[in-house]
Amino acid sequence: MTTRLGHQHPYLIDGRVVKASVRLMTSPGGDALEACPPPPYTGSMHVHVHGAGGPTRVLKVSLAVTLAYIVLLVVAGIRAHSLALLSEAGHNLSDFLALLLSLVAVYFQARPASSTKTYGYHRAGVLAALVNATSLVAVSFFIFYEAFRRLQHPEHVQASVMMWVAAAGVVMNGVIALLLYRSSRGSGGDVNIRSAMLHEVGDTLSTAAVIAGGWAILVTGNYWIDSALSFGIGALILWSGFGIVRETLNILLEGTPRGMKLEKIESAIRSIGGVNDVHDLHVWSIGSETHALSCHISIADIPPSVSERILRDVKERLLHDFRIDHTTIQFEHAVCEVAHGCVIPVSESAEHHHHHSH
Repeated sequence: MTTRLGHQHPYLIDGRVVKASVRLMTSPGGDALEACPPPPYTGSMHVHVHGAGGPTRVLKVSLAVTLAYIVLLVVAGIRAHSLALLSEAGHNLSDFLALLLSLVAVYFQARPASSTKTYGYHRAGVLAALVNATSLVAVSFFIFYEAFRRLQHPEHVQASVMMWVAAAGVVMNGVIALLLYRSSRGSGGDVNIRSAMLHEVGDTLSTAAVIAGGWAILVTGNYWIDSALSFGIGALILWSGFGIVRETLNILLEGTPRGMKLEKIESAIRSIGGVNDVHDLHVWSIGSETHALSCHISIADIPPSVSERILRDVKERLLHDFRIDHTTIQFEHAVCEVAHGCVIPVSESAEHHHHHSH
């Protein structure tokens, strides 16, 4: 394999215009043309780091407020003999851990790539979200167990205490959820921040249900309502937890990113002038909002100065239409044996077999 260095071209990275080289790598299988922006360490990975100041500040405030509310829920739950309030304490404890994991993940995600971590620490947030969601599932099953036990042996509940404490929780969780929502939008919809936000939204709804349940207990005197509320809160926790588990596992297993269709991506690439065929197409997520693509593109036997335009058009289309900003594209002008990863062109393979037959 030989490598030839092409011209320097300007690229826009984080608001700065910098120079990047275009390399043409020639091998028996074809030419691979790749744009290489100036790297932070060796040259293969450029990392997009969103400003962490906003999410970090919001997460720190949320941690302090959530911890104070957990103490209030435990004390009030014990005094009022309310499983619903104690369930909320467990729910908020999982939220506290989720926020703490998110804070740690934001710190790691902001770290630049290195020679040993060439993709950076994007998946630190994904791992945090997975641990967070798994803890939610465990908490939900514990709540189901306790609620079933309370249904068999109902306990007297001080409904007025339930309502006042839950009202404070609605205000607190609603404000935190709003702050995290704004922070999530600013960070490009990061799954880690979004999972923490979903926790708070679930808390807001469940605490609102506790208020309604407390009022119903006051009116009817039926204490089984407290256990029924706990079942509802547990189901809500379980639903949100499974959603995050499914998405994070898809990222860790390098599945096709959420909302993307390979057929549409392939069609978009084929629509670029000069592209004859697309195969060996792979799309995956490095982090929750950092997507990567690799593929082989068949083009005519043309000079690098012409194929460079095709590469630029393909990369611009992928970034504009699919938000894919890290690509590895190999150009070929010979028919390849796709089943074997396009290592040996069919024409060369046939010629090699012909020589051996003689």
